Amino acid sequence: MELPEFKNVYNKSGESLLPHRPPFLFVDTLISSDETGALGEYTFTAEKNDFFKGHFPDYPVVPGVVLVEAMAQVAGAGIVANGFLGGEGKEATFLLAAIEDARFRKPVRPGDKLVTVAEFVRVRKPLAMMKLKGYVDGSLVCDCSVKCMLGEK
Repeated sequence: MELPEFKNVYNKSGESLLPHRPPFLFVDTLISSDETGALGEYTFTAEKNDFFKGHFPDYPVVPGVVLVEAMAQVAGAGIVANGFLGGEGKEATFLLAAIEDARFRKPVRPGDKLVTVAEFVRVRKPLAMMKLKGYVDGSLVCDCSVKCMLGEK
């Protein structure tokens, strides 16, 4: 599987771009982005992700809603990095407004690195529409379309 190349290489932490903080920050690195989309990654571990203790403890998997959130956060980091909102990450807001056509194709387990490819379909205040795909070891594990409300604090 070949990942898309975006013009701007960032290799920035999610914490430097997003208002989210652990335990609800799901972007380790925004790798690259431009006006067409973003590429980022996050590794799920038992140490960082407490939900593994109770979500099927005998066969822990990442909940689907967390996968969607992780992918949406990569898109949000790309939106901030590209200056679509004009402000720093702490001042940016992007709230999920709709999730459509979500498909969970394979379980994501502790130790898996989720690589997200976000395609920006439309990014113009107050609404962004994006297509999100998540991969583990080159295999598509989930995909969906989302709409987010954009703003600044």
